[in-house]
Amino acid sequence: MDVKGSPATHTVSFPEQIISFELSSYEWSQNLLCIALMDKLVLGSVRFPEESETESFEWNQIKEIHHNSRPHCVAFAPETSLAVVPKVIVIASAGSDYKIRIFNSDLEQNDTVQLIEGHRSYVNHVSWDPDGEFLASCSDDNTCVLWKCKEAYVQGPSFGFSSAVLSVKWHPEESGHILIAEKSGVIHLYKVHMKTSMMSIETDINPLSSADWSLSNSAFVAAMARGNIFMWDLKNSSWPSENKPMHDECGHVVKFSPHSENVVASIGRPNATLKVIHMKNKLPQIETKLLLFGGLCWHYQLPYVVAASDRKLCFWKVSI
Repeated sequence: MDVKGSPATHTVSFPEQIISFELSSYEWSQNLLCIALMDKLVLGSVRFPEESETESFEWNQIKEIHHNSRPHCVAFAPETSLAVVPKVIVIASAGSDYKIRIFNSDLEQNDTVQLIEGHRSYVNHVSWDPDGEFLASCSDDNTCVLWKCKEAYVQGPSFGFSSAVLSVKWHPEESGHILIAEKSGVIHLYKVHMKTSMMSIETDINPLSSADWSLSNSAFVAAMARGNIFMWDLKNSSWPSENKPMHDECGHVVKFSPHSENVVASIGRPNATLKVIHMKNKLPQIETKLLLFGGLCWHYQLPYVVAASDRKLCFWKVSI
């Protein structure tokens, strides 16, 4: 049985179910992929036909990293680069044991792992500050914690809420600003250094399962609550500019295209259905059923959306 609907442009198969994955969103490492399986991370690079002289799709596995607990989410650090000597790979992962691991590698002999402890329940999301100052983690323990990257990841500012925290996101063009989304449907924007709230916005239904901040326009925020996608243009109003039913039962995740604040990808139930839609249009550009939900990403520069379907990583080319 394979994915149904819009066929994937490219696929890569793995020996077991993909729990989560991340495609690097930085210029010097944009072809790096980290795939989280049950007890390991697989690091590899991907090259698309647009980038290769042979005009072919290439997947190259670089390294396997043992992971002591089931990894829920992974994220590349901004300093990750294949363009320097020695190479620098820094990955944060959150495990089912409530701990965060920082993996450092030069892809030669030097590999280290640092354990960060402090959360009292599942860590739902980890996100690196583009300025390299903090790693943010948010958890079912109703907190978002910032860890100080330059001080061996000691605990820095933390934020407490009234419900589980499901998404945390920094914006590369809004230095020191962070978006934190609660399961109750409240999304907060903070200035980290002042520890002051700039504003809060809210979905009128809950539970919220995911929120994102547009890279192409920092005034745009999107959230998935039940099966609806909410979108805000913060320059104009704290009320959603869009509230669009997208999935019949409930949504897992929503992600903005890096190329347009009006194009989003989402995955939701029934089953695990991927949709890519321009918010002003009625019908999705891509709609396909996945076997199991295992994450969703956009490529940093090229017009590809990537989703995991059980043991396969699937890439769809999107016309933006």
